[in-house]
Amino acid sequence: MTGTISLREMRWWDLEAVVALERELFPEDAWSAGMFWSELARARGPRRTRHYVLAEHGDALAGYAGLAASGSGGQGGQGGHVTGDVQTIAVAPAEQGRGLGARLLTELLRAATGFGCREVFLEVRADNERAQRLYKRFGFEAVGIRRGYYQPGNHDALTMRRDHAEEDAKKAVKEAVREAAQGRGEGEGDADR
Repeated sequence: MTGTISLREMRWWDLEAVVALERELFPEDAWSAGMFWSELARARGPRRTRHYVLAEHGDALAGYAGLAASGSGGQGGQGGHVTGDVQTIAVAPAEQGRGLGARLLTELLRAATGFGCREVFLEVRADNERAQRLYKRFGFEAVGIRRGYYQPGNHDALTMRRDHAEEDAKKAVKEAVREAAQGRGEGEGDADR
């Protein structure tokens, strides 16, 4: 496919296509529509704690991603300690290898900054080296293994953490975007499970 991919907020009317892509990419442990509904219910308003984004190529779904924020401080990070957690990143097979995973992760890290997150965590399948390379480019480091995390397939997850001090975040995101634009690291990080 050629053309521009645009990002926008994920909304409830997107869920039919999102769930279909979710089942295609992650057949063993796909999220249900109810799980996405629950996440989107927390993605709007002054007390929101979620950020979900959709990537579109024309009218076609190209991918999606989501972030959860928790802890004290809330939107804008006023006081307290807020932690971000990358919930999902998914890229349609036709769009893989073009840097969309990096673009979606960049958007999630921007949202983490908006929530005032000091650190961001994620889980990725332990056997998904492609996604792990992407996360390492963005400053994530492995901090542990969660045995049998992805069910029912009983796949292990590597837990990764990123120190998200605001200045470090801005620098890392700019560097990753520049690398993606130059074509380095293409094809990495198209799906995190």
